[in-house]
Amino acid sequence: MTATGVDVELSRRVHHLPAAGAVVVATALLALLPVALDDAGRFAAVLVLQLALVAAWVVATGIRGSTGSLALGGLAAVGADLAMVLPERPELDRLLAVLGLGFLLAVVHQMTRPSPRRYLVASLAGVLLLLCCVSSLAVLLAVARVHDGAQAVQTAALAVGGAVLAGHLVDLVLPRPQIADGVPRGLLGLVVAVLAAVVVTLLRRDGGALVDALSAAVLGASLGGVAALTAVGASYVVVERGAPSWSLPVVQAVLPLAAAAPVAYALALYGTA
Repeated sequence: MTATGVDVELSRRVHHLPAAGAVVVATALLALLPVALDDAGRFAAVLVLQLALVAAWVVATGIRGSTGSLALGGLAAVGADLAMVLPERPELDRLLAVLGLGFLLAVVHQMTRPSPRRYLVASLAGVLLLLCCVSSLAVLLAVARVHDGAQAVQTAALAVGGAVLAGHLVDLVLPRPQIADGVPRGLLGLVVAVLAAVVVTLLRRDGGALVDALSAAVLGASLGGVAALTAVGASYVVVERGAPSWSLPVVQAVLPLAAAAPVAYALALYGTA
């Protein structure tokens, strides 16, 4: 039974094409807006993606107490972003304050819902995952502040976008061997997605030495692997929803960026990006 109360199987076209379009928009926003507006553009791009994910996630998953969940997600997004841009040297442990306070507020919010409090545990889990995702997206702002960080963020955005887009296009045509019954995702699309990310990072590497190529390949494989697996996970959300909605392509496009952001930070911090 789906969130709409009716068992529906979406066509592959409905499952993949809107998501592919949303991926292009999200990638362009994150890669190009900083070129025009520098740090302010990057901050705006990340915040827009966070708020879009908050709204889409609440709608797509059917979280109970939706108004409070939207407020919590929005506050977490702003708090996480400020924690990454205000200090002279951003450190990820500052996000623990956002997550810790968000956890307490999420518990209070769900337990103060009017009785009967149906799906309390599921809704609480959905809110907590949302808080983790918006905080993870804020890590992109920290990536921009390491050595050569602006290029690192742009490379990460293009690599993740290329991986997710390639996966959707391949699975639109041939989702085989199928990863799970009822989910139009295949192993071929997963492999092609990782390879697409590697190609992007190889094309964007600075030097021509072998070590530069290996470093770029590691970056692309890492980002592509995380993004591709998360994109498959987002497809499970789409299947569970079981009905077309504006929220589903947004979740499919932004969730992989959120998952890949800490990986991009770790690799940029140690000079791989």
